[in-house]
Amino acid sequence: MDCQTQAAVGVICPECRGAQRAAAPRRSFRSYFRVAGTNTPVVTLSIIALTVFVFLLQLIPWLGVTDALAYAPAYSGMAIPGYAPVPFEPWRMMTSVFTHSTGFIFHVLLNMYTLWIFGQILESMLGRARFLTLYLAAGLAGSVGVMFLATPETFVVGASGAIFGLLGAFLVIQRKLGGNTTSLLILVGINLLMGFLPGLNVAWQAHLGGLIGGVLLGLVFVQTRRINQQRAQVGWTIAIIAGLLVLSFSHAPLFA
Repeated sequence: MDCQTQAAVGVICPECRGAQRAAAPRRSFRSYFRVAGTNTPVVTLSIIALTVFVFLLQLIPWLGVTDALAYAPAYSGMAIPGYAPVPFEPWRMMTSVFTHSTGFIFHVLLNMYTLWIFGQILESMLGRARFLTLYLAAGLAGSVGVMFLATPETFVVGASGAIFGLLGAFLVIQRKLGGNTTSLLILVGINLLMGFLPGLNVAWQAHLGGLIGGVLLGLVFVQTRRINQQRAQVGWTIAIIAGLLVLSFSHAPLFA
């Protein structure tokens, strides 16, 4: 099957990374989000390890891992004109996040490199639970974007939606706490535009969906960062995830 996301989310240049770290106010990283015991980016490393493991399994042709884990809106109940309905398999909206194109090695390499750069920063700032929630929710939001904006037969794989969610959340947090976001805005803009260039075969729908999901969760985290706002933070986070789940099942056969 052809994959729409054979191009990666983009390259983060060392200068951009250095500029972001230099521009970020030290107070915000320590005072507002620092969580004890999160110096080692356990979640980031675990996600990378799982993704690489799945990629290695994909390289074994007879296992059929890519076909089993890739996502297309048809698996969410979106009908393909002229074809019989395919099985309803909504879990693919998440499994596709850990699956990559085997025909373009830089797809997984660049995605994991970007995850390593922003993952370790955000995991240290937010804590492991919030970071994992952000990554998974952004990945789901990316699949929701594909579900509503791509054709039903469009097959997608890749962590780009989740990674765009990390970029969106980091952008919101940096901007709210006084950091310089100019280079990051340019980076996100360039990578979004790449999805519309002919011949690159990029799932811009996943990028856009993941970015929106990441921005929303970033706003929740940064606006409810005080101790007495933890219940509100949990409530808004659950509300966003519940909204994504409702959208995910909106075309389920049960409701057709």
